Amino acid sequence: MLCKLAWGNVRRAGRDYLVYLLTLTLGVTVFYAFNTISMQVDIAGIDEEGLAQVMGSILGDLTYFLAGVMAFLMVYANNFIMKRRKKEFGLYQVLGMGRGRVATIMALETVIVSVVAFVAGIVLGVGLSQLMTFFTASLFKTQIANFHFFFSVHAFNLTLACMLVMFVLTLLLNLRAVRRTKLIELMGAERRNESIKTRNPWIAIAIFAVGVVLVGVAYYRLLRDGFPLTATDSKLQEAMNQFGITTAMVTVGTFALFWGLSGMLIKLLQSLRGVYWRGLNMFTVRQLAAKVNTVCFSMGVIAMLLFLAITSVTCGMSIANVMNENLERYNPVDVSQTYVYYTPDTLDYYKEYVNPSEADRMVLADTTVDLYPAWHGKGKSADNNDETGKKVDIADVAGEHVQIDSYLSYPFGGSNPSVSAGEMCKTMGEKLPKALGGSNADTMGLFVTPASQYNKLRQMMDEEPVSIGRDQYLLTCDMGGELGDLYTKYMAGGHTLTLGGHELKPATDKSDKDTAAIANSAMGSNPGTVVVADELLSQLNLQPYSSNLLVNYKQGMDVTKADESIKYTLLDDLLVDGKKPGSWGVFMTRSEMYTQTAQMNGMISYLAIYIGFVLVVACAAILSIQQLSNVADGSRSYRVLAQIGCDDRQIRHSVMAQQAVFFLFPLAVGLAHSFVALKVIIELVSIFGDMSIGGTVGLTCAIFLAAYGGYFLVTYLMSAGMVQAAIATRYSE
Repeated sequence: MLCKLAWGNVRRAGRDYLVYLLTLTLGVTVFYAFNTISMQVDIAGIDEEGLAQVMGSILGDLTYFLAGVMAFLMVYANNFIMKRRKKEFGLYQVLGMGRGRVATIMALETVIVSVVAFVAGIVLGVGLSQLMTFFTASLFKTQIANFHFFFSVHAFNLTLACMLVMFVLTLLLNLRAVRRTKLIELMGAERRNESIKTRNPWIAIAIFAVGVVLVGVAYYRLLRDGFPLTATDSKLQEAMNQFGITTAMVTVGTFALFWGLSGMLIKLLQSLRGVYWRGLNMFTVRQLAAKVNTVCFSMGVIAMLLFLAITSVTCGMSIANVMNENLERYNPVDVSQTYVYYTPDTLDYYKEYVNPSEADRMVLADTTVDLYPAWHGKGKSADNNDETGKKVDIADVAGEHVQIDSYLSYPFGGSNPSVSAGEMCKTMGEKLPKALGGSNADTMGLFVTPASQYNKLRQMMDEEPVSIGRDQYLLTCDMGGELGDLYTKYMAGGHTLTLGGHELKPATDKSDKDTAAIANSAMGSNPGTVVVADELLSQLNLQPYSSNLLVNYKQGMDVTKADESIKYTLLDDLLVDGKKPGSWGVFMTRSEMYTQTAQMNGMISYLAIYIGFVLVVACAAILSIQQLSNVADGSRSYRVLAQIGCDDRQIRHSVMAQQAVFFLFPLAVGLAHSFVALKVIIELVSIFGDMSIGGTVGLTCAIFLAAYGGYFLVTYLMSAGMVQAAIATRYSE
């Protein structure tokens, strides 16, 4: 009997359960689909060892956090349902039904709705996970050779566990509400007068103006200072403090905007008398003012959450796209090995902070060292071996190779660079790219490289050599984007450079980026290099900074086998007169870098989409439930409007206008915050390449906004139905 009654209640109150059901279904769908990542990786042909386990573990842990967010939403939605049905539960008790039986009916209703949502969510999640396999393959640049339908028991169990926690929490809160609420409160819930409070409009306008000023100043500070990521070590703490102030200003300003919104709306529309007195606009504005007062804090939170969702998705996926687009240029050879020379600052740091005895074994290099013999068992050779102890000789796999020596642009023992991007910008009257402003990269200046090594690298890449005279220079940079454009503009303008008292003219009118990489890397290895004639470089006595050995495997050699043969290579210290002039840096194969970049990009994209989608759904669901509660509270007002002759169409338009403000205003504020933040991020990323929000990023954002708009549509349709029911009910006290 109770089961039949519960089922009938769910069918009859279907509209009340719609937002609850929709949100729970979406949660189950997303939880299941994203936690099948380990199976998607296998089917997509990604054979990187441990990748599926790492991604599965990270997404699984994140699911628990997001499940907590969804649990809060479910409780919030359930409170709305309880509020709508208080009179019904009171009527059960008046008819003689005990509280225990009422609680049982509620529990059965919760079970029915939860089971329906879980089944629907799993069905949708299974379908979505099949489609996501192709998305995973595209992210990791692989081909699906043998696609087949799959079902993940692990994802099913994890989703079920999260659902059970949310179900138990909701059930306990429902039982608590029934036990503590008095019968007279249940029966009189609909008759309780709606409390409408309005603030002093002039105070509200003043607070609103303060919010606008705070947000505007925060925008200016962020656009001026940027993010503290590019600050030098000495200025990092100060930059972090300033960024903290900016963050506090935009946060406080956002809440002030919403706190003062009601007064601003009233005064603004009252000044537009032709609009204010038209139709039900006066009623609509008063309703908005009253409701904004009670939800200003939650609207501020929603605006900030939407800002985080939009920014994380757009930024994360766009950076991943930039890395993918430039990956080939960043990795010119099959394998590269870096050797970094000690500078006076390095020696001082070791003496003071690390180990003075270790510093005694270090020496400033007055010349570069030849790296290839150390790899191939000659000269200052290391005992190179793999896991089995077998001797490793790079000569077994090496074909063409070249060593690129990079020098600082000041003499041995000096400290002030002769060539820097900042000085170039001053010469041209241009602004320094924000990513370099005050950073270590600009403080260090550009590197200097001999033309013979640069041309040998070009020959390895099937490019013609470039003629560089003794009084000429060429600027190279593998990052492209804004930084590469700066160097090209400098050379095209015919500007000279001065090195060691020698004035040099540009050899060409365009900076090279396609053959400028000096090591395999994920985001570029050459932020700026001056290529000069060998005979000039030999006279400048510049401080060596690094050497990079770039090697291509022998023609016809299997890349995978070649990588494996030198994978575990260990190199002993290179010694000059018994002392170390430097230390070995990064050893990287091209295939390994491709794999690592694909992993990182895939992880960034998945986390951005997962977090972003849940946050957007959470924000939309909170707004939806708030608006449905507002309509339920104001049902008597709409009934009175109908009784005094207002047209149903006007009443529906009033409801839509109110809900449009509540949905669109937080979205507009979140988009404004995101626009400013993305402008700064784009300026940072522009030194690596052009950042685009089209393609996958645009599609993802469109899906998120469609979900947000979908909640708005569902909310309006449910509200219109509630208003129609209120109007149709005979008014009586």
